[in-house]
Amino acid sequence: MTAAKQILIVEDEPLIAMMLEDFLDILDQGVAGSTDSVATALERVGQGGIDAAILDVNLRGGEKSTPVAEALAAAGVPFVFATGGGDDSVDERFRDRPVLQKPFTMDGVAKALAAL
Repeated sequence: MTAAKQILIVEDEPLIAMMLEDFLDILDQGVAGSTDSVATALERVGQGGIDAAILDVNLRGGEKSTPVAEALAAAGVPFVFATGGGDDSVDERFRDRPVLQKPFTMDGVAKALAAL
């Protein structure tokens, strides 16, 4: 097993974010932080130390996580999108990225991270 990665979670539903944190813990992965908005996520990305990220496509208030995806891509940090909708909700520039379908399963999270 490789060393634990530090994974950023961008998810606006606290219960889902906690579930993802639990899954990552069971999968021997670290949590680099859990944020619920584009502003806080961008601030956390700017601090560095992130190996990968799970981005909820649609955040509260109609906010999309696309700016976070752009910042991660610019920093060379791999990420997966999490969505309950179809792939069309993902910005077309990032449709080649792995997508984690809601509702999450442990297996789904493990496979999405393995795809990075």
